Amino acid sequence: MFLGHYAMALGAKKAVPKISLGTLFLAAQFVDLLWPLLLLLGIEHVRIDPGNTAVTPLDFYDYPFTHSLTGALVWSILVGGAFYAIRRNNKGAIALGVVAFSHWVLDFLTHRPDLPLAFGEGPRFGLGLWDSVAGTVIVEVGLFFAGTALYAKTTRALDRIGSFGFWTLIGVLSAIYLANLFGPPPPDVRAIGVAGNALWLFVIWGYWVDKHRAAS
Repeated sequence: MFLGHYAMALGAKKAVPKISLGTLFLAAQFVDLLWPLLLLLGIEHVRIDPGNTAVTPLDFYDYPFTHSLTGALVWSILVGGAFYAIRRNNKGAIALGVVAFSHWVLDFLTHRPDLPLAFGEGPRFGLGLWDSVAGTVIVEVGLFFAGTALYAKTTRALDRIGSFGFWTLIGVLSAIYLANLFGPPPPDVRAIGVAGNALWLFVIWGYWVDKHRAAS
């Protein structure tokens, strides 16, 4: 899932309006921000396998540190704990931990059974929504629309950056989603890792936009 993770961050702004959208993006995509680095370092692995599912040509056969249930719990606690250590904000820390863990929940919904429980060998899980393009689009676009609407209702633009920058962000995320959905498979695994590291740009973009918006 791609848009769905950003949807959780956008929607969470209503519960914790004082937390920057950049921080919420960081939490929601934390494991996918780590994964490209581990991929490039050869610690986790993926193979390009067109037809693996109807939605993605990637076979996620080895990513226990970022995408196991145990890993998701550990990273969620670390994200929430780090925020609490810096801000001493219980509600914010819990919210960020929940947003971070929502990544695994959404992946469980979409992935075929490739999500491990822990770091070693064992059963793998996933409900396989990616086997249906229509089902995936309905669920993911629906979540993204709801999250965007909540953020837009919770905040108001202070200037043109707050308005134009935000809607451009939504447009770029949507364009990337369509390109991933209908475009050709990536050329190689290294390209996946390099492109994955570009997700940090959306964290920065989230901080930038949020500085130019205020709670409604």
